[in-house]
Amino acid sequence: MRTSVSDNAAPVKKRFVGLDALRGFAILGIILANYPEFSLWTFRSAEEVAAMPGAGLDRVIRWLQYIFIDGKFYTLFSLLFGTGFSIILSNLKEKGVNGNRIFLRRMLILAIIGFIHLMVLWSGDILMLYALMGMLLPLFTSLSDKKILSFAGFFLALPVISDAICSLAGISLSEPLYNAWLRKAADFGITENNMAQYLTDSKSYSDVQNFLIQGSIERMYEFVDSHRYFKVLGLFLIGYVIGRRKIYADLEGNKDLLRKISIIGLGAGLPLSLIYTAHAMNGYPAGRVFHSFLYLVSVYPTGFGYAAFFCLLFLRHKDLFLWKFLAKPGRMACTNYLGQSLIGIILFYGAWMGLGRNASLAMTELIALAVYALQAGFSAIWLEFFRYGPVEWIWRMLTYKKLIPMKKWQG
Repeated sequence: MRTSVSDNAAPVKKRFVGLDALRGFAILGIILANYPEFSLWTFRSAEEVAAMPGAGLDRVIRWLQYIFIDGKFYTLFSLLFGTGFSIILSNLKEKGVNGNRIFLRRMLILAIIGFIHLMVLWSGDILMLYALMGMLLPLFTSLSDKKILSFAGFFLALPVISDAICSLAGISLSEPLYNAWLRKAADFGITENNMAQYLTDSKSYSDVQNFLIQGSIERMYEFVDSHRYFKVLGLFLIGYVIGRRKIYADLEGNKDLLRKISIIGLGAGLPLSLIYTAHAMNGYPAGRVFHSFLYLVSVYPTGFGYAAFFCLLFLRHKDLFLWKFLAKPGRMACTNYLGQSLIGIILFYGAWMGLGRNASLAMTELIALAVYALQAGFSAIWLEFFRYGPVEWIWRMLTYKKLIPMKKWQG
């Protein structure tokens, strides 16, 4: 006899298809943003890129990436993590347990997952930073929504302020890490000019491991140089308020708010993204501080606008197959994020299939779309039989320190 897991375990919390679909949409944007690095296209010099077949098309795609993708889906992904953290804390509070203690353990496990990802698969990991910034969220939970949003705005603007102060003082906060990165990279014969060649010429995983070791230091440098920790914390706080107000659970009741965010976010963010793109594509002619300001006024509004417009579309066309298609990989977001890295290194690095030797940007993005489609199919099949994605299941069990049924049916 087949028995539902819910007969012998805690009932599964109600899922919100719109929220899962939005998470799946974010994962799609993440792979489109990240795969140009996996394919090593972004590591190539301007001369190499110009000499590749289809260079003109690649330049157009690069412009479109900056306008519509760069930073926007990382913004969306971070917002959703913040919302997810809010839901977790709320659920723990309902159970009357020590929510902060369990939440901090959950963040510690996420940090370990992120560290393994950083050192084993890809030095572009974001999960470890998410975990570290997530650990700070309990410090804000007793504040009103208005105060939390004020803190969020401050943290999002802080990179511009910091860059301005550093520029006036003639100092660089990231320079020590930059020098440490170059020293470690030199130990393996890696320079800023031969990164793509190093990975396309790699013969085994040991070569990739060398790259990841120096890349982990480079990642720390990037976090400090771009003030990524402030950005993530600010976005988490906004996502936390979204979750605490349960906006995701009452999209219809928040339609006017969503419409305003959509109009203002996309109406202002996309035109400013054109300026942001032109500034980036032409080598930051107005300087770092101005570019930080452009990021603030273009990337975040566009990301917020994406989220609001997506929700409005969901409300208007709830029966579209698209939502179920996106919701499946969205329910396994962490598994699919890590899976994208594993598939990426196998496809593009010389130690395996080596497609990065000749991959144009157009080819890279087509491959990214194909990988996402495969992940969506895999997620749909997996979730027919199991309650959680594999990584989500392990993460959940380690958090609660008990065996949690994986199969939907036992018997």
